Amino acid sequence: MPEENQVIITSARRKRAVAKCYVKKGKGRVYINGVPLPIYGTEIVRNKILEPIILAGKIAGELDIFVTCEGGGFMGQADACRTAVARGIVKFANNEEIVKIYRDYDRSMLAGDKRRTETEKWMRYGARRWRQKSYR
Repeated sequence: MPEENQVIITSARRKRAVAKCYVKKGKGRVYINGVPLPIYGTEIVRNKILEPIILAGKIAGELDIFVTCEGGGFMGQADACRTAVARGIVKFANNEEIVKIYRDYDRSMLAGDKRRTETEKWMRYGARRWRQKSYR
């Protein structure tokens, strides 16, 4: 365990969303963009961000977690926050048991998802879509 006033900083990305997580010793508070987690976003988003905290159990209850997230959509941000929080808890606790729990539950909690959106091409409506062909 790190020193009493030490802060662990981790980050994660999902699609266009980027999350930065600050973990320090505290009372178990979790804030996303300055908003307490119990009143942040929709229920699905809250549950997604809570997964690593619930799996960590008592260790996460002794930590204060502050996450800033920007870019992308709300689910991309939720996934980025989830990964950043999981990485922060692992780095703070420095415990292989937590890593094993996270890997068994969902590998993307620590590894992330490298898929990105394909860029739009010239003279097209999107990445792959072309104009409709007409023969008459």
